[in-house]
Amino acid sequence: MREPHLLASALRDAGVADVLVDETTRAAYSSDASLYRVVPTVVARPRHVDEIDAVLDVCRRTGVPLTTRGAGTSIAGNAVGTGVVMDTSRHLQRIVSVDPDTRTAVVEPGVVQAVLQRAAAPHGLRFGPDPSTSTRCTVGGMIGNNACGTRALGYGRTSDNIAALDVLTGTGERLHLVSGAPPPDSVTVDAVRDVVGRGLATVRTEFGRFVRQVSGYSLEHLLPERGTDVARMLVGSEGTLAITRLATVRLVAEPEHRVLVVLGYPEMPDAGDATPSVLRYRPTACEGIDARIVDVVRTRFGDAAVPPLPRGAAWLFVEIAGDDPDEVRARADEVARGCGAEDAAVVTDAASADRLWRIRADGSGLSARSPAGRPAHAGWEDTAVPPERLGSYLRDFETLMADAGVTGLPYGHFGDGCLHIRLDFPLDRRGGVPAFREFLHAAATVVAAYGGSLSGEHGDGRARSELLPLMYSAGALDLFAGVKDVFDPDGILNPGVLVDPRPLDADLRIPLALPLRRSGFRFDEDGGDVTQAVHRCTGVGKCRVDTTVTGGVMCPSYLATREEKDSTRGRARVLQEMAVGTVVTDGWRSPEVHDALDLCLSCKGCASDCPTGVDMATYKSEMLHQSYRRRLRPASHYALGRLPQWARLASRAPGVVNAVLRFPPVRRAALAAAGVDRRRTLPTFATETFREWFARTESHRPIDGDPVVLFVDSFTDHFSPDVGIATVQVLTAAGFAPRITARPVCCGLTWITTGQLDSARRILRRSVGRLEDAAEPGVPIVGMEPSCTATLRSDASGLLGAPATEAVVSRVRTLAELLTERGWAPPDLTGTTVVAQPHCHHHAVMGWDTDAALLSAAGAEVTRLGGCCGLAGNFGVEKGHYEVSLAVADQHLLPAVRAADDAAVVLADGYSCRTQLADLTERRGVHLAQLLAGATVDVCPR
Repeated sequence: MREPHLLASALRDAGVADVLVDETTRAAYSSDASLYRVVPTVVARPRHVDEIDAVLDVCRRTGVPLTTRGAGTSIAGNAVGTGVVMDTSRHLQRIVSVDPDTRTAVVEPGVVQAVLQRAAAPHGLRFGPDPSTSTRCTVGGMIGNNACGTRALGYGRTSDNIAALDVLTGTGERLHLVSGAPPPDSVTVDAVRDVVGRGLATVRTEFGRFVRQVSGYSLEHLLPERGTDVARMLVGSEGTLAITRLATVRLVAEPEHRVLVVLGYPEMPDAGDATPSVLRYRPTACEGIDARIVDVVRTRFGDAAVPPLPRGAAWLFVEIAGDDPDEVRARADEVARGCGAEDAAVVTDAASADRLWRIRADGSGLSARSPAGRPAHAGWEDTAVPPERLGSYLRDFETLMADAGVTGLPYGHFGDGCLHIRLDFPLDRRGGVPAFREFLHAAATVVAAYGGSLSGEHGDGRARSELLPLMYSAGALDLFAGVKDVFDPDGILNPGVLVDPRPLDADLRIPLALPLRRSGFRFDEDGGDVTQAVHRCTGVGKCRVDTTVTGGVMCPSYLATREEKDSTRGRARVLQEMAVGTVVTDGWRSPEVHDALDLCLSCKGCASDCPTGVDMATYKSEMLHQSYRRRLRPASHYALGRLPQWARLASRAPGVVNAVLRFPPVRRAALAAAGVDRRRTLPTFATETFREWFARTESHRPIDGDPVVLFVDSFTDHFSPDVGIATVQVLTAAGFAPRITARPVCCGLTWITTGQLDSARRILRRSVGRLEDAAEPGVPIVGMEPSCTATLRSDASGLLGAPATEAVVSRVRTLAELLTERGWAPPDLTGTTVVAQPHCHHHAVMGWDTDAALLSAAGAEVTRLGGCCGLAGNFGVEKGHYEVSLAVADQHLLPAVRAADDAAVVLADGYSCRTQLADLTERRGVHLAQLLAGATVDVCPR
């Protein structure tokens, strides 16, 4: 039964309520974090663990394959399948219990590791394994892959931290397995004991040779001398033998003290050579990076993102932990002295250590671009060798890369002998796939020669299962097949993985994708190819994480709906399917593409928060451009997308226009005609524009001072002239002489967000020219509206090219940036409480740290909100978006405003943020210029 709707009906009849068969969802689930693309027939999302039983029963009766999926962060392709993909992350998120006495927790498979950590933390406990995706990976997924992470040296692998499993085998038998206890009476257990009994010598000599031997099934746990521990053997079986219903995990005590030691070495193999000496000091972590990844961090986030490092070009990050601070410090000092480093630093300050660890933590995302600037892929991602052989292996692997002409950014869990790297295989070029196959076979041969494992923590999946004969004997492979036949004789569970594997070059996504080069945006960083741009998404899934508590923005629509298709990753997958053209078949006009991008707020949060640099706002603009170019557009594109034009017309008689629009029948008709939700208000046009005020008061302003050109955007000019007036007051007080362009300028933002890119390009080219005419070389240009400032700093070069915009863009500053560069002392704001909602584009393009520092220097007490306000330009006012807009606002903005004291200042530089506040609250948002001007002596008239 492979017809989607028939299969969905069978699942619903069996009691599985949440079943999806639409093409958008199937496209969104066609990939995980790997290179592989397998479109599912159906996506099922059990609401209760009993529905897992029902899904398996239907698949067994119909012969349809079943692939279990957690957060979809599998790098090896073990979370994609052709039949039913069962997503446990959507609903199965219950922590059944946390028992501090037994130091255990019982969880459903969809519980996110970081959520479990928060539940255990009040008891001074934690779940030991901590993979880099801990903020979104699920416990069920960790069990599937035997996840390890940075601190596996101290806490062990997932298999070392499982107390009990409640599972269903492929035969439908339910097993309750307790690690360390005699296995239950079961035909499955009896049969697997017989299989292993026929190959005891093979198991004893080939399995469990070192900690990170994750490839294949961990049959060493089935040895009689180890108590036939079926629970631990199932960990790392990648969903091919059984499905987890509930897991009882062991918790460990958090050490009271941690110290980071950073050791510098000339090259990465030298760091590998030193690793065995580090292990003598019992570290909880020993991670390796080199200058290649550090340089990428500097390039992406600036020099300030990399704290001072010890001398060298490769580094070991060694964590020493314990409950006795003197003993921990003494051991750290011994590491610094005793491991042959050419330089070392002992870092005791937690904040400094966190900044250093951030370099390592961002490795998986940042490594998606190779040192050569090419897309880098995860086909050869996480091999491991015994730590004592790591240095030699690294030298041979570097030679192999050089011979093959591929590059990557290596890093890894050196204390465990595990190396991570993504390589720039030319999969989009002729001959790329054979080169990929040849390299993987050669690399596997090298690993096997060092007694290593093809996988050190991510599993074999579709990427490496074919290579297992290079690592294991024929006898070991026969044991794998025998165990698979016992647990899943019909091959229902995750077929094509581990046993009877799919070829490693089958189902690759990138070779199928066609280039898309005729675009509105230039996509210079992606070779002018939209396909390459959307394939920046590697699926690491950071867009599924709520980072708003730490000031992040991505991804507000996903946080509102919790639907995969509304995540940055889900949207990217649909666009990738559009480039393939078999599921999403009508290009940019495909309903699946419009469905996936409909709830994108164009907030640009992903442009800064996604480690791979996905910019979904740009992709959405491109989609609207391609879909509606020279065609009839939605009403909102003409009304909201061309708002600056209408505002200039209204400025001829603003009082009359405002009065007419306040008349209820006219207001309702205007909202309907403009495609605006009836619950929204219409903006009030200023009775005097900012440009009019500036001209009227010019003779009264001081003429001495350093010149600065104001970028007078349409929102400031026509709706918020008070912001412009306050900006002039502050700049004049700071010793500047503000001036404006002779003729109006516009960044074209409203045209960009509605995909009217031909018009936007003309408008931007004209405005850049006028700004250049008004600001001679060296004169700064200050933007007042953050979204328009961000457009000049980002989209202008994306539409016109960097050479055409550099002379202007390089001089565009925010108010806070200009005042800070000048060294201006802000007015005293001591005693002022500020609740700040940074505009999303401000966060994504300029960054808000300069504003925060300026307010701190002024003495203000600032609460910085993360996330988006929810209005996001035209998005929140358009019909069909109101509920999501409100849900986004309710994530942080509205609760913070409700909790704020009446005297608190709600700081919102963005016009859309202030509009959202006015629509949904009784509070008024103020611009930074207004806050500073209110505490500054007026030096110019109103």
